[in-house]
Amino acid sequence: MTDRAHTEPSLTQLADRLSLADWRRRIAGLYAEVRDMAMRDPRAAWEHWRAVRTELYREHPQSPVPAAQRAAFKGHYWDYDPALRTEATILPAGDADGGDAGGAEGGGADLARRAGADLAGPGGAQGLALQLPMSTGDPMTFTWIGTVRVPLPGGPRTLGLYWMAGYAGGLFLPFRDTTNGSATYGAGRYLLDTVKGADLGTAGAPDRLILDFNYSFQPSCAFDPRWSCPLAPPENRLPVAITAGERLS
Repeated sequence: MTDRAHTEPSLTQLADRLSLADWRRRIAGLYAEVRDMAMRDPRAAWEHWRAVRTELYREHPQSPVPAAQRAAFKGHYWDYDPALRTEATILPAGDADGGDAGGAEGGGADLARRAGADLAGPGGAQGLALQLPMSTGDPMTFTWIGTVRVPLPGGPRTLGLYWMAGYAGGLFLPFRDTTNGSATYGAGRYLLDTVKGADLGTAGAPDRLILDFNYSFQPSCAFDPRWSCPLAPPENRLPVAITAGERLS
């Protein structure tokens, strides 16, 4: 005779893990469609991303939106701004100079100083292990692998690019701006999170990333505090308003 006390939790865990795998599969598929569509029509690709993302938030069991709020959920986004799509070359961590950085002192050189980094090594930086704060729980380890320079209102800025140490690894590019705490989540948004499939691809070479702030999205903890999310560090704080991408209302 089967012991229900042992089988029911395992069946619940199985269903949860399969639905999570499906969520990640759908997000990865969505970004694959976006990368293909954007080669012909960047605005149409963004509109597709927005529509599918809103549908997943409403209907998928792994949606970060609380279940009771999903049926009425409505995604909020700024209008598409083609000026906020760019191709950025990754500058290796050991070569970053900190000029035009996101924060008051931010950028590559300040990041190295702040963490007491030893960036000496063959061919440049060895990579710098950092503990990024989480919305809840212990910090998560990332490696600072370089910087990217992005054109923004008021002049170009430099953002740190990270590699997630957990899971299977992946590129991670969080940022803060002056919309945080009002129109967007207080601790910042994400531009890239490739371990979760949020990847806009490269521009003809592995070290040239396509970065489009119109695809900026809130971390899951912006919708429900039960989620634990890595937060953007001070080095990626932009002193301007990025009025593009996902907003809270």
